[in-house]
Amino acid sequence: MQLPVLKVAITGPESTGKSTLARQLAHYYQTNWVPEFARSYIAYLPDQYTAQDVENIARGQLQSLQQVAAKTKRLLFADTDLLVIKIWMLHAFGFCPSWILEKLESQNFELYLLMRVDLPWEPDPQREHPHLRQFFYDWYKAELEAYKFNFVEIGGSQEIRLQNAISYVDKLFL
Repeated sequence: MQLPVLKVAITGPESTGKSTLARQLAHYYQTNWVPEFARSYIAYLPDQYTAQDVENIARGQLQSLQQVAAKTKRLLFADTDLLVIKIWMLHAFGFCPSWILEKLESQNFELYLLMRVDLPWEPDPQREHPHLRQFFYDWYKAELEAYKFNFVEIGGSQEIRLQNAISYVDKLFL
């Protein structure tokens, strides 16, 4: 009998090292990770994204998560989750579709790593809010608490973030 795949979501504001940490953790544990679907989707848009695009991104993220989980043996890292989509939708469009909220409530990540905003901002054409990082961090933290999701805050240099994340993952799963 195969053990269930244990999933860790890496969440938080833009330019906080989510992708880097997801990649590093997957390498350390020699397992799979799910990249942020929005990056590849938005790269090919001819115009500004719409609410429908963000819904498509949510569907793509869920599909990617399912596909990678199906070929993962024990531990999986996700470079984003539906909480990111919810906050993005609410901030950009003032609403979030009910199906996303329902899926968010039923997400089954065993641990969330909430990335602090203590790394320098790195400009990127897809990033929008360098001046609102603390605002978004506070919002993410409040949402994680409201949903009662198991989360820890990760800060410091990339090296310290990795070591702290490994420590939390090991405590929970090993």
